[in-house]
Amino acid sequence: MGKLDGKRIAFLATDGVEQIELTEPLKAVENEGAEVDLISLQAGEFQGFEHLDKGDTFTADKAVADAKADDYDGLVLPGGVANPDFLRVDEDAVRFVRSFIEAKKPVGAICHGPLDARRG
Repeated sequence: MGKLDGKRIAFLATDGVEQIELTEPLKAVENEGAEVDLISLQAGEFQGFEHLDKGDTFTADKAVADAKADDYDGLVLPGGVANPDFLRVDEDAVRFVRSFIEAKKPVGAICHGPLDARRG
């Protein structure tokens, strides 16, 4: 039995996410039994990076405009060079992150990930 059995965790990322900051925490959360949804600015593919080099592409399960914190037990914000900048200027992404904080739900922010929760 995993520590996160029965929990649903959102991962919010977009183009420019540091690949290992997405893949390793996602794998760890899944290994502990959580159901995971990958959320981005739009549903579909976005580009991961390994430092400044393009890495793999990832497929978001849904767009952040369609996501609600009420559907999740926690949120993970991977970092990267460009990822937080793209997210912090998107109204829907900012609303989504703030809704977790206001609901006092756990938010894990990696490296530059905390920039996602603030504006400009």
